[in-house]
Amino acid sequence: MSGQSQRLNVVPTVTMLGVMKARLVGATRGHALLKKKSDALTVQFRQILKKIVSTKESMGDIMKTSSFALTEAKYVAGENIKHIVQENVQSAALKRRPAGSSMPCGICESIELLVELATLQTSFLTLDEAIKTTNRRVNALENVVKPRLENTITYIKGELDELEREDFFRLKKIQGYKEERGREAA
Repeated sequence: MSGQSQRLNVVPTVTMLGVMKARLVGATRGHALLKKKSDALTVQFRQILKKIVSTKESMGDIMKTSSFALTEAKYVAGENIKHIVQENVQSAALKRRPAGSSMPCGICESIELLVELATLQTSFLTLDEAIKTTNRRVNALENVVKPRLENTITYIKGELDELEREDFFRLKKIQGYKEERGREAA
């Protein structure tokens, strides 16, 4: 890319130099904040990933237990267990232990885990999008905005220095003319 596209098109004045420096400070602060946000989102992302892995592992254990219980029931009742259950059960109910707590229900636990897993995966996808968006902004500030502002500041400083040298040269020329005229008049 040429030097022109790597800086903003501004008039090189002292005021504009101050404005560009202020914008650079703002971009630097914004970059730092977005970087912190990205790091925090990444930590949260990893925590959710760990929860998803542990939930999937426990889901496998519960499904294994439920599958074994279903196989046992099929063995005891025969292959047509579905018809036997439909004939003998009028309404769905959980049996209660004498202490009042409900019996372990593998299917109920697996449904609860499936809902939790779906929630975690939705959060996982949402966080993934947020991290990608934040990282794009961080990269844009780091690789485009800040270098462009720095190049603009360098350009303005160079132009102001050049103007100062020209003014100094002009003053020396004028001073030389005045001295020459003073010698001619004397």
